[in-house]
Amino acid sequence: MAELAVSLVVEKLTNLLAQQASYMDGVSRKIVQLRNELRWMQSFIKDADMKQEDNDLMQQWVNDVRDVAYETEEVIETYVSKAAARSTFDLVTKPFYLYKVGKEIESIRMRIREISGRRNAYGVERNSRGEGRGVNERLRWWRQPSPHVEEDDIIELVEDTKALLTQLTSMESRRRVVSVVGMGGLGKTTLAKRLYNHNDVKNHFDCRAWIYVSKEFRRRDILQGIATDVNALNRVEMEVLEKLKEEDLLKKLHEFLEEQRYLVVLDDVWSMEVWDCLEKAFPSGKTGSKVMLTTRNKEVALHADGEGIPHEPRILTENESLQLFCKKAFHGINSLPRELNKLGKDMVMRCGGLPLAVVVLGGLLSRKSKSTEEWHRVFRNITWHLTKGQDRIAAILSLSYNDLPSHLKSCFLYLGLFPEDVSVQTKKLIHLWVAEGFLLQEGEETAEGVAEKCLNELIDRCMIQVGRLSSLGRVKTVRIHDLLRDLAISQGREEIFLEIHHGNKAERSETISTKSRRHAIHSRYDRYVFLKKFAPHLRSLLFFNREYNVDVERKRMKIGFIEKKLNVIYKNFKLLRVLDMEGVRVVSLPDTIGSLIQLRYLGLRKTNLEEELPLSMGNLQNLQTLDLRYSCFLKRIPNVIWKMVHLRHLLLYTPFDSPESGHLRMDTLCNLQSLPYIEAGNWINNGGLANMTSLRQLGIDGLSREQVTSVISTMERLQDIQSLSLLLTEQEMFPILTGLSYCEHLQKLCFYGRIEKLPDPQEFPPNLIKLTLYNSELQRDSITKLERLPNLEMLVLGDGSYNWREMVFTSESFPKLEILKLHLLKELEDWIVEEKAMPKLKHLVITRCEKLKQIPDGLKLATTLKELEIVGMPVEFEYRLRTKDFFEFKHTPSIKSTTDMLAI
Repeated sequence: MAELAVSLVVEKLTNLLAQQASYMDGVSRKIVQLRNELRWMQSFIKDADMKQEDNDLMQQWVNDVRDVAYETEEVIETYVSKAAARSTFDLVTKPFYLYKVGKEIESIRMRIREISGRRNAYGVERNSRGEGRGVNERLRWWRQPSPHVEEDDIIELVEDTKALLTQLTSMESRRRVVSVVGMGGLGKTTLAKRLYNHNDVKNHFDCRAWIYVSKEFRRRDILQGIATDVNALNRVEMEVLEKLKEEDLLKKLHEFLEEQRYLVVLDDVWSMEVWDCLEKAFPSGKTGSKVMLTTRNKEVALHADGEGIPHEPRILTENESLQLFCKKAFHGINSLPRELNKLGKDMVMRCGGLPLAVVVLGGLLSRKSKSTEEWHRVFRNITWHLTKGQDRIAAILSLSYNDLPSHLKSCFLYLGLFPEDVSVQTKKLIHLWVAEGFLLQEGEETAEGVAEKCLNELIDRCMIQVGRLSSLGRVKTVRIHDLLRDLAISQGREEIFLEIHHGNKAERSETISTKSRRHAIHSRYDRYVFLKKFAPHLRSLLFFNREYNVDVERKRMKIGFIEKKLNVIYKNFKLLRVLDMEGVRVVSLPDTIGSLIQLRYLGLRKTNLEEELPLSMGNLQNLQTLDLRYSCFLKRIPNVIWKMVHLRHLLLYTPFDSPESGHLRMDTLCNLQSLPYIEAGNWINNGGLANMTSLRQLGIDGLSREQVTSVISTMERLQDIQSLSLLLTEQEMFPILTGLSYCEHLQKLCFYGRIEKLPDPQEFPPNLIKLTLYNSELQRDSITKLERLPNLEMLVLGDGSYNWREMVFTSESFPKLEILKLHLLKELEDWIVEEKAMPKLKHLVITRCEKLKQIPDGLKLATTLKELEIVGMPVEFEYRLRTKDFFEFKHTPSIKSTTDMLAI
């Protein structure tokens, strides 16, 4: 960690000398000297970092180096902040501040020389290859491919799986609870997930839901998650979900499940209280309904179902442990090389049959050279004298953490800020990492690209887990195991990297370090006024607390109280880089928000902002990410966005009532990468779009025909564009869509509105993999064009896209199509799929195509089809699927039929 701190400060000082020269006049020579001394110290810090584990003096030396790096950062950033905030700086106050910062720099240099003088006494040696080795290592692991298919993190325990399958598919008349009980790291969640996705389970239940509970659960979040998974609410109710009273939500869920054979998995339940407050949501339902728990506490399982017998997975045998270890360490090979056989078995035996320990150890060694010398080094560094189960896991996890490069350590520790068992959006995590400045950019690679490779590296090392995948296989969410999160928090506190606030007064006053640079608030809003004392060191503040269903008067009082306390942040935390207030109930932002000029990330998602944002937001010229999504009452964005010249991600979308944005000036945003939603406006033709040469994602609403022509003509300048969504105003029609063939990186394309003429296949982007069409009113022969797109993997034909009675997919059409979704094709009656069409189709969704008579005969031979999902189709259609066609689709592992509430 000290290595990363020094590296980042050296880079920051270099950039400062180049970009803020006018502020530095008078002290630039001292800053150069300071930077060079820190750079010299870099050559020793890596050796010290490696030796500090078992050497208290070395650890103190490393901590001193880290502290002096942080102090340097604070001195320089404080000076720049004051310089930028004072209009009279040059005339009146500059000599005073230059003198002050000069004295502080000299003081820091004296400390550096004193720290350097102690290195010989502590045995710190110089890394002769210096920074070059670190660069080469980074280049090597960045090139590693990371295919994310679902992995099995446990060996197939046939007896466990069979026993639990029998319980889950039994047909008792009342709802029963099936529990999996065991210590942390035993593989309870992985076993439960395997059962949840088992074909027998999928076909047995009408609907299923999977919910992570954790220690700090909120009943509403759980109910809301279950209702969403099982489609218990209609569309109107989903739109006003947060306004629905909790008891009404419970009642609706209960009524829906009463008519279903359902399975609800409650993962990681810690207390009886969880069951007590959720039990009313689970009726007996149809015969065979089940709730499944995973818990570390057997009493919790017996409390939920006194007649049930909690299932305790056994630990792995030596052979099973070795098989799992080889799978992780050698990527699927089931045996050890002869020269590593004894050493590998010795290490695996010390894991005690605990799957998590085996997986993490295997992930660690997968990145090591397969030599006896390297494996001996790992073996010697494991503190095997810790013999008890949990301590042994902790030792192995710590070893994996210590093996991470310094920048990956920061990325891993950052996950400790998130609440237990939360699913973390990967895009948000990447934006936060970039805002923090953890990742040193290499060559032409963007910071976001580097961050994504770091994410993949942590996944490959088994330090974090893949949560949800997108339809095209990209990682959308990640999770961190409880034990690894505990490691991140304990290590993060030791490194003064982070602090978590739960509202416990004793914890605040006695155990929280005032030097910690990142704080996460997991407590009530009235608990964070004390944060003022952390102002000099604080760089990041993230809120994860939410409150629902407060009566109107109390809510107004609480919001006023919250805003008063938030003023403490705006006025005092001048060096803040990250401020994430997602879910915090504020109705306005004061002008003082503009004083946070070091801010890189501002998250205002799901706030109650009602008034227009203050004009002082234009002062946030270092801002990289501005997230205003789902700020439901915000009506207009002030025309100051153009001042945020470093903005990379502007996120504005709110369903049905997004804030006005078409008036914005945008021509200065040449660093913008993500603009997934914005209203059409003059900015399109005034140089705004043409200057966004870094853009990867673009979505524009309310376009006229002429504006579409302008957008398409500009695409040739946007060489990095990967995703494009264009939405027409009513009564408009897309012009002839030529010009997209220049966009070689464009992979996702979405059109909302009538299309005069669909482009020929060669006029589409050459690497298009996903196409979405709504209200397109396609000509009858359009399908013959679409089916010849050579790389198309996903096609969505939505409401109004195809209004003909017959649709034909010819032989050998759609050669790479894996996912097909047909939504609300109201005129479609006959769908013909000829032999050899869609040879790679895996997932088919048909939603409310009310006149469609049956699934095409041509699909009955599609052995690649893995999942068939039917939503809101007529009773006759579903009856035929369940009877006459059922045997012909027996090769399809999952067939899911859901009654759409709006179709009733």
